[in-house]
Amino acid sequence: MYDIKALYEAESVEHAVRLLMEHPEAQIIAGGSDVLVQMREGKRAGKELVSIYGLDEMRGVSYEEDGAIRIGSLTSFSHITRDAIIQKHINVLGEAVDMVGGPQIRNIGTIGGNTCNGVTSADSASTLHAWDAVVEITGPEGVRRIPIHDFYIKAGVVDLRPGEVQTAIIIPKEAYEGYHGHYIKYAMRNAMDIATTGCSVNVKLSEDKKTIEDARIAYGVAGPVPMRAPSAEKSAKGKPVSEETIKAFAQAVLEDINPRDSWRASKAFRQHIAVVLAERALKESIRLAGGEVNE
Repeated sequence: MYDIKALYEAESVEHAVRLLMEHPEAQIIAGGSDVLVQMREGKRAGKELVSIYGLDEMRGVSYEEDGAIRIGSLTSFSHITRDAIIQKHINVLGEAVDMVGGPQIRNIGTIGGNTCNGVTSADSASTLHAWDAVVEITGPEGVRRIPIHDFYIKAGVVDLRPGEVQTAIIIPKEAYEGYHGHYIKYAMRNAMDIATTGCSVNVKLSEDKKTIEDARIAYGVAGPVPMRAPSAEKSAKGKPVSEETIKAFAQAVLEDINPRDSWRASKAFRQHIAVVLAERALKESIRLAGGEVNE
């Protein structure tokens, strides 16, 4: 059923790096919800695999010394959704990954696998972009951390060099403190479907809840990789919480996104949906932040 040349089980992150260096053609397998399916389809037939699934040091959600939230790359979607730290500070991420596949996939699928795939439709990816996430990578030259925007190079390709393993995703304290967010996934079905378009918005309001101090918006399937919409963010920053501000914000996303035509949806439809989702997501983020939209 599965054409596997060899399977090596890593006993630690350092061991995984060593195995990848010893077997440069090998591919990492974590939960296997993507790799095994692709192997069964013949896309990865005859490959060597390095399994990191047994590395509990790469699981779980915790605080770093500076208050940043650390999400181990092997943390499952189900774990993220139920985690108390996630629910307290970035509940929108738990809501986003709870839309991935079905319960079986969410129990086995990992946040690291979802991002390392490099696909623009990943439900976690746009949300992590909106949180200014940082990707931690461990390799033969040590540990490096890069903004998630730089991690995505092009469709299906991420910045993982030979021998490297993504070990964690970091949400800086300044990126989540005082912010509230909402994610909307538009798909043809309510479950077991990839996003036609996904939109994640975070907002930080002034103390009196009348002004948008900051807004961040990111999309999946609005371009070849998950992306932010800086024109929209700039249009809302420092503006009053109002219907006019929200509509200007939503329209401004068209200056940045570049969706494609596909059998799932046309470019024009995706542009239309992107505007609608931006408006809805910002309104809900404002509500979650304690604000009230003035007509």
